[in-house]
Amino acid sequence: MKSLDQTPAGSTSDTAPEQAVASLVIGSQVGELVALASGRGLCGLYFGHRIDRVSLPGGGSGNELLGEVEAQFDEYFSGRRTAFDLPLDAAGTPFQLAVWERLSAIPFGQTRSYRDIAVELGKPGASRAVGLANGANPISVVVPCHRVIGADGSLTGFGGGLAIKQRLLEHEGVLLAVA
Repeated sequence: MKSLDQTPAGSTSDTAPEQAVASLVIGSQVGELVALASGRGLCGLYFGHRIDRVSLPGGGSGNELLGEVEAQFDEYFSGRRTAFDLPLDAAGTPFQLAVWERLSAIPFGQTRSYRDIAVELGKPGASRAVGLANGANPISVVVPCHRVIGADGSLTGFGGGLAIKQRLLEHEGVLLAVA
């Protein structure tokens, strides 16, 4: 098994999506999460170590949507929620949006491989393209990119770091803790 680092080696910071008008930092069992809202919905959910804080808009403490995001994450991490019910406003290519829609259909406590997603999209040779779209997902956890694993069942790349991916999957009952 690969080493599970807190922060991916050579990681770069993402910037807030252009449509973001408010942000809120949320504490969680996997570290700080940065939620971003547009006028239409949740447009970003990033792990705190992965977002350029300078790019964040203010105004999150009074934003009703971001308050609901925080409440739903509290429920998720306390074991009282297995699916998020939030309006989303992710910006991406048609292929990325199709991949993210498939990710959203993966139930809590289950995983799929990149190949599984490619086959579901009718593009069985597009596993790598699915991986790239998965990596570009701007709404982590809510659009559960952490539920995508290698075809051999291994943990594979994750923007938040493999340690966070493992903790999220363990929280959902997918993986046993590694000693």
